[in-house]
Amino acid sequence: MPSIAQRVAGLFQVKANRALDRAEDPRETLDYSYQQQLELLQKVRRGLADVAAARKRVEQQADRLRQSAETLRDQAGQALAAGREDLAREALDRRTAAGSRLTELREEHASLQAQEEKLTLAAQRLQAKTDTFRTSKETIKARYTAAEAQSRVTEAVTGIGEEMGDVGLAVERARDRTEQLQARSAALDELMATGALEDATLPAGRDDLRAELDAVTAEGDVETELARMKTEIASSGGPAAVESGSAEDRQNQDREGQGREDQDREDREDRHARQARDATAARESRRPPDQEAT
Repeated sequence: MPSIAQRVAGLFQVKANRALDRAEDPRETLDYSYQQQLELLQKVRRGLADVAAARKRVEQQADRLRQSAETLRDQAGQALAAGREDLAREALDRRTAAGSRLTELREEHASLQAQEEKLTLAAQRLQAKTDTFRTSKETIKARYTAAEAQSRVTEAVTGIGEEMGDVGLAVERARDRTEQLQARSAALDELMATGALEDATLPAGRDDLRAELDAVTAEGDVETELARMKTEIASSGGPAAVESGSAEDRQNQDREGQGREDQDREDREDRHARQARDATAARESRRPPDQEAT
């Protein structure tokens, strides 16, 4: 059974991998890999240059040894001609040592040349691989960028992206707030219409009953004035009609006008009384139950 420390370490690795997956950008990773390949190619080229330089130094040493061997052979011949066999032997010994050293240099030169050829081939292969990777890298980056843009556009269109999700929530909150304000305004208008709330802009002491009575009185005044104007128009039918009419006709007209005025007055009084009763009944129906009980 795993210990607590092992479980904590595993959980930490899972969380770390998930965080790295979210933070990692494949385009940056590809660029970093390409940079590492370029650095490796540069190291191979520097190694190839070093091997070539070493090979060149070996060739120069071999040339000097060959020239020295030729010189020692000439000196040995001159010593023998002079009767100095000991000097001739010494010169030949040195020439033999130079020959041995020249053989070693030939072997070393062959080894360096083989390394140089291998490094040259490796550099060429690595160069081709780097070029191919660079092309693939740019293609993958372009595809990733296009896919990322397409994903963002799709999220924006469908509204599931983080930015568009925030916008959608803001619009929904604004819509809810607007509906609440509209409902509150409609409720207040209804309460004012029923008289449950008073208009604060009206003068102090002005209630709904007074407003209704004033409206009834104003309407009655209009009706009275209209009836009076009708009577005056009917009674003044023109100068010619007045002079030609008899006194009895004028009396009949006066009586008819007076009767109409009396009837209009009675109708107004009945209407005022009926409206007052209706207003009182409406106010009594809106009164709270506790006030009715008292």
